[in-house]
Amino acid sequence: MTCGGVSWVDNTLNKSFFKLGVYIAKNPGYFIIVPVLLALLCITGFQQMKYEIDPEYLFSPISGEGKTERKIVETYFKVNYTHRFNVERVTRPGRFGRVIIVSKDGDENLLRTAVWKELRMLDDIIQNTTAEYDGETFTYHDICARWENECYTNDILNLDFVLPDVETGNLSLSWPIMLNPVSWDAHAFPVFFGGTKVNDDATLIESVPSLHLVYFVTADTKRQDAKGAAWEDKFLDTVGEYEETGFFKHIQIARFASRTLDHELEKNTRTVIPYFSSTFILMVVFSIVTCMMGDTVRSKPWLGLLGNISAVMATAAAFGLAMYLRVEFIGINLAAPFLMIGIGIDDTFVMLAAWRRTSVKLSVPERMGHMMSEAAVSITITSLTDAISFMMGVFSDFPSVRIFCTYSALAVAFTYLWHITFFAGCMALFGYCEHRNLHGIFGCEVQPVSVAIKENRSWIYRKFITGGINRNDPDNPLDNKEHMLMAFFRDHVARFVNKGWVKAFIILIFAAYLGGACYGVTQIEEGLERRKLSKSDSYSVRFFDLEDDFYREFPYRIQVIITGDLNYSDPIIQMQIEDVMQQLENTSYVTSSIYTESWLRTFLSFAERSDYLNMTVGSEQDFIEALKEYWLYPGNPFSLDVKFNEDETRIEASRFLIQAINITDTNHEKQMVKDLRDICKNAPLNVTIFHPYFVFFDQFELVRPTSIQCMVIGAIIMMVISFIFIPNVLCSIWITFSIISIEVGVVGYMSLWEVNLDSISMINLIMCIGFSIDFTAHICYVYMSSKCKTPEERVKEALYSLGLPIVQGGVSTILGVVALLLAESYIFLVFFKMVFLVIFFGAMHGLFLLPVMLSLFGPNSCSKIDDTHFDDAVIYQYKNDKKDPKAIHPFAITHPHLMTLASSPNGIYTSKQFITSNYKGYGNDEKDLGIGTSSEDSSENSSSKSQRRQQLEDETVKRRYEEGWRKSSQSVSTPSPCTFQPNIDIYGHKLDDFWNSNSSDNLSKPAMHYRSRNELFRDRSENELSKSDSLRKNEEPIYARRTRLSHDFESNGNAGGQQSKKLHYYDFNQQRKYSDESYKKDKSKYMNGRRNIV
Repeated sequence: MTCGGVSWVDNTLNKSFFKLGVYIAKNPGYFIIVPVLLALLCITGFQQMKYEIDPEYLFSPISGEGKTERKIVETYFKVNYTHRFNVERVTRPGRFGRVIIVSKDGDENLLRTAVWKELRMLDDIIQNTTAEYDGETFTYHDICARWENECYTNDILNLDFVLPDVETGNLSLSWPIMLNPVSWDAHAFPVFFGGTKVNDDATLIESVPSLHLVYFVTADTKRQDAKGAAWEDKFLDTVGEYEETGFFKHIQIARFASRTLDHELEKNTRTVIPYFSSTFILMVVFSIVTCMMGDTVRSKPWLGLLGNISAVMATAAAFGLAMYLRVEFIGINLAAPFLMIGIGIDDTFVMLAAWRRTSVKLSVPERMGHMMSEAAVSITITSLTDAISFMMGVFSDFPSVRIFCTYSALAVAFTYLWHITFFAGCMALFGYCEHRNLHGIFGCEVQPVSVAIKENRSWIYRKFITGGINRNDPDNPLDNKEHMLMAFFRDHVARFVNKGWVKAFIILIFAAYLGGACYGVTQIEEGLERRKLSKSDSYSVRFFDLEDDFYREFPYRIQVIITGDLNYSDPIIQMQIEDVMQQLENTSYVTSSIYTESWLRTFLSFAERSDYLNMTVGSEQDFIEALKEYWLYPGNPFSLDVKFNEDETRIEASRFLIQAINITDTNHEKQMVKDLRDICKNAPLNVTIFHPYFVFFDQFELVRPTSIQCMVIGAIIMMVISFIFIPNVLCSIWITFSIISIEVGVVGYMSLWEVNLDSISMINLIMCIGFSIDFTAHICYVYMSSKCKTPEERVKEALYSLGLPIVQGGVSTILGVVALLLAESYIFLVFFKMVFLVIFFGAMHGLFLLPVMLSLFGPNSCSKIDDTHFDDAVIYQYKNDKKDPKAIHPFAITHPHLMTLASSPNGIYTSKQFITSNYKGYGNDEKDLGIGTSSEDSSENSSSKSQRRQQLEDETVKRRYEEGWRKSSQSVSTPSPCTFQPNIDIYGHKLDDFWNSNSSDNLSKPAMHYRSRNELFRDRSENELSKSDSLRKNEEPIYARRTRLSHDFESNGNAGGQQSKKLHYYDFNQQRKYSDESYKKDKSKYMNGRRNIV
């Protein structure tokens, strides 16, 4: 496709939507009522809502290695909370309550009797807290996790037996393990103490700034799990109440439970719900204001309201359908309505802009056809790209991404369908109101400005009541005023961008932008931290802060599982197991072997020291019998680490425990898991490493490659789609360049804006792929399709057409999500930040960068504006060629009305027959115009309209002359010296064919003058130049009084008085006529005159 060509896809859509627009105009009521009923039907799906708040399910990958590892562990070592619970060997978080205690009275050391008394009081309060479930009341002792029928307790509290001696210095606490001389408990201090300060040789404890207590409850069955959840809620409320009332004098308490993240996700959902109404009101006000015009008839404020209603209905219907399809609902989905309102309003602006670009002299069905032909194709492209970008997320390995993208993809599709049906039907009704010259707000019939002035109406009436056009004088310039903001982008923004130093400055800013983005990419952090799922004012935030401050030194007790048919009595197997354990212990992520729990290592050491038992472990049978008899007795935790086969003659699996140390942040966690897994994969044995949090850490491994994959595939798909609709290689390259640039900018600056690369930001990155093409594709298309011969004029045309819609669309989208900024939730804050970045960067690319880059590296980038070229663009250049005396080359100023006709689906309507006959798509028979319309009052059929055009053509030459020179419908025009279509006259004849015809009559015709694209030339004779200046000023518009080209037939003095054709320019300001020769000598005077052309 060459620049400006139309693809078969685009042409097919144009034809289809033209017919749809005509049909909607004839039956608007049906297209309004049916979507409303369908929305009400789909909304009933909300009763099928399946609400999901499990953080592990939502934010961990479905096929992550952690879940595979957990499945292996649970196959051999299933946790028994009721009888044999050991906290170090759990595979799932389960149900629990945790508290972290720090000093409140200024003395950081907790090893004081006063502190321990309050700790005992806190322990009693927690254990005696009463909860209720299904009519049953219970305390912690009733549902606690048990080891050998004893509740799990925090044995560290038994230090109160020896604490007076510790305070006086008579007893020192050894680090890291100590046997309590009174209770005979083996205290593992790193499990309970945080931020412990020890002496120089790290053997004795000097002070303890933090203490950690945990309370586990049973969760083996669904009922036990439900009771545990009820107890957790009561635990959180009770501890929170005592802490908030200041009951304790020496300690501060931070609490946490397994349901805390569930509660926080629910709170996130609840915090954003109140902003729905305020956002809707804000968007309605913005839409109403931006849809208004100075012309009260063409003003469409109520369509702004209906555009919001259409988006809300479509989103609600899409959500209801998704619930009928049994797709889970999550709190993040509540960000989608804010996005959909922005998308819907963007479509509203596009459709209204297309309506205003249609000729007001056409009938409503014709205008609807042209509007749908242009606007529906545009929103089809953007809706298709947005929907496809969300569809890519449907196949994500993260359930949260999959669920959100499913709802959003349906919402985008429904918003698109509702806008081309419901909203289009509403536009048709308001189109009939405009056709009848009804006030855009109040619906009363008003007078055009020209009529009001003629009847000398008051200035208040002319200012607030007038509007529309006079059907007897439709081209009156008083009734057709240019859109001020659109002209601003053409006359000021484009002129500014076209300056050389401005282009250099924009490129410099872009280079700095890319530099900052690339730096940000190198600084990006990965992973969704648990604290970011909580609100900023949540009680859990303090718990996470204390945990990071004091419990990062010994954070994770990691399980190592070895499976397979192995002979553990074989020294080679024993050596291989020991080698694997030493490799793990020698990494920087694992502390020394003193913290390792290895049943094999301790059993072999026991066997070597127990000569008195006469125990042999040389054979596999002897090894297993000795192991069961002397080592794996029920009270030994090692009995949980060996799995025998059914007849207990061989070991199927075994478990070892190692201790992680000094894991500082998410990137460190990611690298730890990766390196430890690599060691296990390279081992000669079948080794698996596991911790319950590894299920969450898997997102660190997958989120980066998944995001990169989605962005690359998305960019390729967007390029293919853009090439299908805009089949121009150069255009596709620039669109792809913009997508990559915007995506790199979003990724880089989101990291500098404290947004991690996680499943939440990945949702937004996928969404940004579709949003990034919205502005850039249209700018590229208008620029590449332009017929202008210089880059400067192409820039003017592109910004005139799309500058205002880009600003409106960007502002409306940002306003749609600004409420998310107020929700005080990281999840919704990420949505706001990333949507803001992609919209802002996309708008800056569309308004400034792309016009500059296309003007420098696009078509005709080496062309310059010179005098001759400009003359060719705005006047007819006559040549006196002896070989071809009729070789006259017209160059036309674009008239906006023919741009719509030229892009219509059935070709360029340039024949007189189109103006004077029915369009075949309408039909000649009377049809029901739909609910709420009337065939007589609401519209004019095509034949009556054609008869009026025919009557206008049959008027006098003076009448045609006066109307032909008026500016036509400037408020919907696109004045530009460029052309998309062949040059055509008022009757539809192509001027190229006219001037190149072999008829000798052409030379005898009077002089031809071109001013309006709608009426390209008028017959002139020499005596017109002799008319009085006052008459000429009354007949011609202002811009025609500045410079006019005429033919003057003068005697050349030759024999026979033959006449020769000469070129003359007339400057009405100076009352002088220039010959072709004098023009060349005094070019500056002529240029002063022609600068005043439109």
